[in-house]
Amino acid sequence: MKQIINTTEAPAPIGPYSQAVLANGFLYLSGQVAINPSTGELNITSLKEETHQVMRNLKAVLLEAGFDFNDIIKVTIFLSDMALFAEVNEIYGSYFTRDFPARETVAVKGLPKGVNVEISGIAFKG
Repeated sequence: MKQIINTTEAPAPIGPYSQAVLANGFLYLSGQVAINPSTGELNITSLKEETHQVMRNLKAVLLEAGFDFNDIIKVTIFLSDMALFAEVNEIYGSYFTRDFPARETVAVKGLPKGVNVEISGIAFKG
């Protein structure tokens, strides 16, 4: 059985998908970009702020489902350019304290709304 997870503390989906789906202890987090949920506007004043907004959005969805960053087991980071890796990686890493998740980071030709960073993940509580 699956449960759809949605919160107003993260941006509303901009297409036919849910912010997350909980199934059998696994939480599948849709990719988040740097949309400020309170304004609906992109928060891309700097790469640092963009990445923090993405992580805050992920945190909001995790909390809505009763999870936190320590429950994440797999992450995918999408970047508009691999030259952004070091700065995004430093900020991303600051949200984890132990037992880091598995991860891949890929550069893609384009991301929704022309952003530089999108992050999705899978969390588990068993």
